Amino acid sequence: MNVSDRTITSYDRDAAALAVRYESLSAEALWAPVGDLMPAGAGLVALDVGAGSGRDAAWLAGQGYEVVAVEPAAGMRAEGVRRHPGLRWIDYRLPALAAVHRLGLNYDLVLLSAVWMHMPPPERPRAFRKLTTLLKPGGVLVLTLRHGSSEPERAMYPTTLGEIEALAREHGLAVLRVLDEADGLGRSDVAWTTVVLRLPDDGSLGLSLVRGIVLNDDKSSTYKLGLLRAVAKIADTASSLAKPAADGTDRVLIPMGAVALNWLRAYLPLVAEGLPQGPRNAGPEGLGFAKAGFRALLSLAVVAGDLRIGTRFTGPRADALVAALGEARRTILTMPARYTTYPNGGAPVFEGAGRTVRVSGAVTLTPDVLSAWGYLSVPGPLWRTLLRLGAWVEPVLVSEWARLIRGYAVRMGRACSPGEVEAHLVWQDPTRDTALARFAAARLAGSGAPLICVWSGAPLRLETLDIDHGLPWSAWPCGDLWNLFPASRRVNQHEKRDRLPSAAALARAREPILTWWRAAWDADPALTARFWAEAQAALPIEADSSYEAAFSGLEWRRLRVSQDQQPPEWTGRTAPLL
Repeated sequence: MNVSDRTITSYDRDAAALAVRYESLSAEALWAPVGDLMPAGAGLVALDVGAGSGRDAAWLAGQGYEVVAVEPAAGMRAEGVRRHPGLRWIDYRLPALAAVHRLGLNYDLVLLSAVWMHMPPPERPRAFRKLTTLLKPGGVLVLTLRHGSSEPERAMYPTTLGEIEALAREHGLAVLRVLDEADGLGRSDVAWTTVVLRLPDDGSLGLSLVRGIVLNDDKSSTYKLGLLRAVAKIADTASSLAKPAADGTDRVLIPMGAVALNWLRAYLPLVAEGLPQGPRNAGPEGLGFAKAGFRALLSLAVVAGDLRIGTRFTGPRADALVAALGEARRTILTMPARYTTYPNGGAPVFEGAGRTVRVSGAVTLTPDVLSAWGYLSVPGPLWRTLLRLGAWVEPVLVSEWARLIRGYAVRMGRACSPGEVEAHLVWQDPTRDTALARFAAARLAGSGAPLICVWSGAPLRLETLDIDHGLPWSAWPCGDLWNLFPASRRVNQHEKRDRLPSAAALARAREPILTWWRAAWDADPALTARFWAEAQAALPIEADSSYEAAFSGLEWRRLRVSQDQQPPEWTGRTAPLL
């Protein structure tokens, strides 16, 4: 049960009349009594749940917020798009808000105006928890509660301040202000209570759990660190692989194949170099995951950088990879996942989920294929910490891993030169390779198709074009096909450089980017498959999506890079090069 289809149908049917009613009220005046409690400053992100006609979302955008507007009624979204162009809209409803969570964003402000009364009481605890998990530490949640008569065509349930206060206590939110108000539309039988809550900025989130795993847990090997790092790298580069647990608990499921793949990426260079991962093993011997498949990868000279989403493996390399992924899965579930527990001997932090499916023959590392090994269930607080604070977790995790290896080496009489261990713990991101994009550009030029700079619209000559990383490599090293664009050398090297395109600059480039994607990657089935495997892992889009959906995913990823890395922005060109 959730916000009912009958309610949404009613809002959809009456959208035009309702939009006129909502827009007759000034958002600035409505929120003035609590405006001093809303976060202020640069780079803030707001979520408007049940955004209706977009009145409040547009007002927040005018205050400098990046705004995500959630509205399940198609008619209301259409009114919002017409009245307030430029807003970002999502079609989803409480309590799950799964599409919102897939974006990987966290919010300074979450607003629910005239929404809570539509939530059936049994669903409210889950809805409140979902909203709380979207807040930044220090973030503010603002709800309005409706009292009085209801409207028969839209399901409404009684609301009370006591219910919200109890939910706030349960989730650790502080009540900042409660304000009783008359109905803004002058209805004598309707009144409202505005409640403002804040998530304390204690910086904890799941950090205490991370700290315990990295620094405090007993370790007979580096396996716990290997598992945590494998999950952290998915949160950083492929968070769209995660999906909410189906049972409604605050956990996410990530493909076990992706976890095992990152495990192999971490351990291949360490084992190849003979660096011990326990007190008695300097090579594959004694390592539970280093069986026939792993050793075959070593003998076939497969390196960590080869193990990335979208890559295709055939012949002996495919057989070795499939075997190695299965070996890694078994080791992960029987060792670190089983023995990484909550403090004081609590339950395991990680859980295995789903059955494995047999994989054979040539293998392309797509999200579907990586799910063939089942899933790893990760606690929501830990996952959100890795999403938001991964840049802080990674150095601590690597430092502790290096300390363990050096300690094992000393006990085994093996000398490690300064920096040797750290050098092999460096995550082997994909090299800055634009060869496939250049190949696609050359093929298009050979066929007589025009090439243009996606940022300026200027025509390009093959011998002088640049291939630009749309989301800059310096902020987020990603060489996926969806992130490679033809660009004027002048724009790429002297104007955009390593800056992040602003939302407006990316929006202006929409049609050239879509044209390039279709022309560059649709002609070759292998490149098409790679494009979508990479896009579905890194961008918040669904399987079998359109290029338009991929572009929308690119816009969301741009916002997340802006929020997480805060690189300098490039506002783009307003006119083409002459």
